[in-house]
Amino acid sequence: MRPTVAVLRRSTWKGPYFTAFPNLQEALKNNLPIYTKSRACTIVPNFVGLKFMVHNGKDFLPITVTEEMVGHKLGEFSLTRKKFTFRQTKNK
Repeated sequence: MRPTVAVLRRSTWKGPYFTAFPNLQEALKNNLPIYTKSRACTIVPNFVGLKFMVHNGKDFLPITVTEEMVGHKLGEFSLTRKKFTFRQTKNK
């Protein structure tokens, strides 16, 4: 079952949720990644081309923001669960 779009959307009068990053101007000039634990932050058009290191609960994973990511959350691109794979047997 997929949730409806209306459930996932934030109120329009509130606007998108994003965190103020103090080192945003420095990251733009020097092409440095921004380390953040704010997974709920909405990607705004000003972030296009920036590099983020988003925390997934254990590590910081690198994310480069593209135009298609605008409007999504940072946490959507930093997976928190490992992909399940079957282990090979010892004999093979």
